[in-house]
Amino acid sequence: MIVHTQKPADTFTLAHGRRLALDRPLVMGILNVTPDSFSDGGRYLDSHAALERATTMVGEGADLIDIGAESSRPGALPVPAAEELRRLIPIVRAVCRQVAVPVSVDTTKAVVAEQAIGQGATIINDISALEADPAMVAVVARTGAGLVLMHRQGTSPTMQVKPQYGDVVGEVRAYLQTRMEMASRAGIAEDHIVLDPGIGFGKNREHNLALLTRLEELLVLGRPLLLGVSRKAFIGEVLGRQTDERIWGTAAAVAVAVLRGARIVRVHDVTAMRDVVRMVHAIHEAR
Repeated sequence: MIVHTQKPADTFTLAHGRRLALDRPLVMGILNVTPDSFSDGGRYLDSHAALERATTMVGEGADLIDIGAESSRPGALPVPAAEELRRLIPIVRAVCRQVAVPVSVDTTKAVVAEQAIGQGATIINDISALEADPAMVAVVARTGAGLVLMHRQGTSPTMQVKPQYGDVVGEVRAYLQTRMEMASRAGIAEDHIVLDPGIGFGKNREHNLALLTRLEELLVLGRPLLLGVSRKAFIGEVLGRQTDERIWGTAAAVAVAVLRGARIVRVHDVTAMRDVVRMVHAIHEAR
């Protein structure tokens, strides 16, 4: 296996004057406060359950918590901003007051991002890479939030209907570079940006495997890479496993991602993936 040879950027600047060191790979714990997410929908809808889950993940070793109130699973329909705010804001407020790690909010809406940052969130994880809401870029620039720019082909209702690429890695790289340059022109400093190739977002099994195999080719963009492979459909397709049976497949994908340069992995199973990340990092550093 080829491991990454380029050193990823090792800082990520966030809102509220926070800075995240990326001198080792970090684990981002997933907290979905939705009724319909593909893996844990409906489990953490109220503030008490969500706060308990967030504090549990931090205790298990999560370096960040990513909270989302609108499902982005294939086939999911958009949620109005008012409903997303109703689900999200009380939970962001409670979690930010209780945990010490940075809190990220998974949203494409500027009004949601702004209110979440006002409650203490420090990162906006925008799966549309600032395309869904033209006002988002100004919110991120004004608040100084950290920003995750993700690649996807299509939107949730349609993205898994026969996705096609000539060269998936080259096209993802070119898109992320274009979106990063746009963000920079709008006043978002480069050290506020992390890039996500969007595993499972408008990509079939072969596309996802190619991105994992060639992940180091995205390091030329000069920013840290975030990868979300946890329990995803391509793992089930390879292994013939249902969603809740994909922990070992997820572990394999996380290990490869870290070896090939990912600096943040977004996961459901924090304890197990924390151990995978730390072990792989220790092996890599011993070279």
